[in-house]
Amino acid sequence: MTLIAVFVALLFLYSLISSLLARTIVTAPILFTTGGIALVVAHPDIPELILNREVLLTLAEVGLVLLLFTDATHIDLAKLVSKEPLPLRLLGIGMLLTILLGAVGAGLIFPGLTLWEAGILAAILAPTDAGLGQVIVQSPRVPRRIRQSLDVEAGLNDGLSVPFLMFFIAVSLQGTEGAGRVLLHFVYEQLGMGALTGLVVGMGGGLLLGLSRRRGWMVESVEQQLGLVAVPILGMLACEPLGGSMFIAAYVAGLAVQTGFKEAGTHSLEFTEGWGQMFDYFIFFFFGLLVALSFGKFALDHVVYAILSLTAVRMLPVAIALIGTRLNTATVLFMGWFGPRGLASIVLGLVFLEQETHLPGVETIKLTVMVTVLLSIFAHGFSALPGINIYARKVATLDETSPEKRPTAERTR
Repeated sequence: MTLIAVFVALLFLYSLISSLLARTIVTAPILFTTGGIALVVAHPDIPELILNREVLLTLAEVGLVLLLFTDATHIDLAKLVSKEPLPLRLLGIGMLLTILLGAVGAGLIFPGLTLWEAGILAAILAPTDAGLGQVIVQSPRVPRRIRQSLDVEAGLNDGLSVPFLMFFIAVSLQGTEGAGRVLLHFVYEQLGMGALTGLVVGMGGGLLLGLSRRRGWMVESVEQQLGLVAVPILGMLACEPLGGSMFIAAYVAGLAVQTGFKEAGTHSLEFTEGWGQMFDYFIFFFFGLLVALSFGKFALDHVVYAILSLTAVRMLPVAIALIGTRLNTATVLFMGWFGPRGLASIVLGLVFLEQETHLPGVETIKLTVMVTVLLSIFAHGFSALPGINIYARKVATLDETSPEKRPTAERTR
């Protein structure tokens, strides 16, 4: 009860001063993460008060399923492909290079990791967090084209990271000799059955929601949100006997549900801005608890990799992906730096731990993810407003015909 009481009190405090905090460098993730750390410092016996492992991992799974589904409901693939190439560059070349460089860096800094363990670490830390970068994507001082590109990237790259993570986990458990067989099994069961389940549940759920709405069978807003949120949960439950990936199913369901229920993106956004945000804040709060409990285990090599992950591993792929766009150097640096690691990496890390792989590198992966996300929460949070100010001054000197100021649609996803 102490854990829940402290979180609820912190949530109430945040509701009272959220507008004031928005004008400072203290973000919501910073506040809740710090709250979790402070609770452990004040009560060293807190491990006995923490929710049991099974409950936590179930919450993590549900959270990632809802996150992937919600992100997918916002996607308009036709508009994304035809109107704005920047997110596609970041999600294609940028993300693949990020995973590659992240794995190479992990192999160099942690020579004890296998190739596949290095891939697991890179895949967990590949997705960026729109929540941590909320100040950036909502600032009118940042050109709309740039902030929307970062927003779309963050909304999609978590879903794209999941297949890489699941594959690296599968191969690491079988060894390199069975990699071919594992790949075929992975494609058929995890990807194939997961995608098929998501397609059936998403399309069926969307058609029923659309029919009910047209016939006036359900009350507006809240009930539509509840019905929509039930779709990915049904897909999650259906994957259990079929053996498909619940995360792939959730992402595909988010795309498929739109065929029958065009308003899916709007209602899922309303949910995430309400109840969904409370879940996000709890994850950051719990992350703070875990960080404080593991603080004595952190080592220099964890910090070195974290710095590398947030700088070269992120910024170099972005720079390469943006070659030919004629964007100003300041823009490339801005987009490269503001690729924070947060909620998606925390949940993907918990999902990895749930697999109970018993790999030799599990502890290294866990601690490195924690240090990287912790550093990102504070480094990107504290640098957001100063970064916007510096970048806005640079943008003001650019010609009106510059690529940064090219008109773009209000939403690209």
